[in-house]
Amino acid sequence: MDAIEAPVHRPILTDEILDLLQLTPGVRCIDGTIDGGGHTAAILERTAPDGVVLGIDRDPELLTAVRCRLAAAVDTGRLHLASGNFRELTRIATVRHFAPVHAIVLDLGLSSFHLDVSSRGFSFMRDEPLDMRFDSADPSVETAAAILRTRSVAELEAIFRGFGEERYAGRIARAVVAQRQRVPLQTTRQLLELIAVALPGKVRWRAARSAARVFQALRIAVNDELDAIAEVLPQALSLLAPGGRLAVLAFHSLEDRIVKQFFVAQQHAGRVRIITRKPLRPTDAEISANPRAASAKLRVCERLAGE
Repeated sequence: MDAIEAPVHRPILTDEILDLLQLTPGVRCIDGTIDGGGHTAAILERTAPDGVVLGIDRDPELLTAVRCRLAAAVDTGRLHLASGNFRELTRIATVRHFAPVHAIVLDLGLSSFHLDVSSRGFSFMRDEPLDMRFDSADPSVETAAAILRTRSVAELEAIFRGFGEERYAGRIARAVVAQRQRVPLQTTRQLLELIAVALPGKVRWRAARSAARVFQALRIAVNDELDAIAEVLPQALSLLAPGGRLAVLAFHSLEDRIVKQFFVAQQHAGRVRIITRKPLRPTDAEISANPRAASAKLRVCERLAGE
């Protein structure tokens, strides 16, 4: 636990989020993906002295770290923490009597904690078990190793191609099934080496690119991320007070497409006004300071009165 007492995830587009949400002292907000608490800390500061935040995360380790980092806000009642998947946003907010709210933030990006500290196999930069669950204590969620061990060639190809947009998805899927007949894949290094061998010889030098896409695809499949996004967006909208705003940070095209289509459909239905005509991107300076911000896209909408 000591490894995550300090924040390891750098919040992205924080100033832009604060400005676009039009935060003022005393309002209530929800951070549906509190992570290291970066966005929440900024929201608490902007809404001081009496603004209140409900922070949610499905990873109990991250919640423990935030509880330590923002202990003063917890102690004064300005920060309420809840363990859970944001796809259960309505239930969590209802149990906490936390609706309606002025603003909701959803940061869909993978945490730096998961990449650098968790030892759950999110990255192939270190040799770790192929777990990839955001909540490693949840026995109902299959690990990445279990998916690689049990899915058919067609199912694995669909995961690698659909969630990772990997060109050689079929070759890699066939290699996984052939390998597991001898020894099932258990570690990130084993999977990285298999991907490299499965690729055509002329592109093996860039195996890390394919590995990044396959690892992303497995992570999305393990945590059912895209369905969770599709489920949370209408819930978030329903929890907003008229004039309240929803800010969503996406980090790859599959996430951003879901958010964009939802916002457009809701605007056509007269329920929201899209604030960001085009998604906001980090500045060159922010990307230079935090390269993981490079793919971020921020979209914000406002709930209209009477909806």
